Formats: sequence, C-alpha cells, structure tokens
Amino acid sequence: MTPDLIVCQFSREKVEETDFGHFLSLYGPPSLPVGKALKLLLGRMIFCVQGYDADPRELYLIPEVRRFYSAFHDAWPYWLYFGDLQQDGLKMVVFCCLRSLTALKIDGLATCAVEYDPIELVQFIAHDLPHMKDLCERARMTEQEIFERTREVFQYFGLPFEVGWPDSETKEE
Repeated sequence: MTPDLIVCQFSREKVEETDFGHFLSLYGPPSLPVGKALKLLLGRMIFCVQGYDADPRELYLIPEVRRFYSAFHDAWPYWLYFGDLQQDGLKMVVFCCLRSLTALKIDGLATCAVEYDPIELVQFIAHDLPHMKDLCERARMTEQEIFERTREVFQYFGLPFEVGWPDSETKEE
C-alpha cells in the first residue's frame, strides 16, 4: 500500500507575501520526527500554489511565484527528501529557483517545453544533496537506501547517474 501524499498548497496571498511560516512550523527541522516516522515522509510531498489559474503564464514564469519558491528553498532546502518523484511538481518548483530558464510554447500542444542550463540544475541538486542526506540519516536509512534515493533524484531530473552500488563481494569485506 502506497502512503498518502501530503499536498502543501500555498495561497496567492501567501505567495505574494512570501509567507511559508505555517509550513515551517509543521515541517521545519525542529518539528521533524526521527527514525521511522521521518522515513515515512520520504517522497510524500507535493508543493503547489493556488490563485493563478486565470494567469496564462506557466507558474515558473510568474515572478512572484519564482520569488516565493526561491525564498522558500533558502529557508527549507529539503525538497529532494520530501518531494514526490512520481509527477512533475517537484521539477516545477525547482525550475522556479533556476536563474536561466526559457519556456517554449509549441503550437498545438497544451504544455510548454522548458530549457534550462543543465549545469545550474546540477549545482542546485549538489547544493541540496547534503540536506537530503542529513534527513536520510536522521530517518536512520541505510547507506544503500540513501544511494537509491540519490539515484532516483538524478533519474527524476533526467541526469546521468553512472555510479553503481558496490557489488556484494565488496560489501562483505
């Protein structure tokens, strides 16, 4: 049985005020559990904003949304641990934090193609991996579980991950 997702939805008012205080009171490091209770939160969050339905722009092109997610990320850099990797929501919030982003609208398609600097994305992920690893250790995950989550994050963003887990002979030595 798959655990329920936690939808973290921010109103337009909260976005424009850059107010994520309530979220931090629930999920800031001092409020987070340890061990199995924290491990149950791995990959369970979806982040979204409401109130921009009438705006024809993609969310990651709206300056207020970009400012909000950038400030939110600065205050709470744990997206790679908590973010759901089964849908594109985490990509959208990460795209909001990238400086070099271009959206291309293709006639006849409902969605936009997004171009970004892959080096900037890798730097973003590299910055957040230690935060993810800290939470993985706090959740008492094994080194192999941490390795697997790291690989899943790279795959989610379409980045190469050419490192393999040491074979069983190496692990037993």
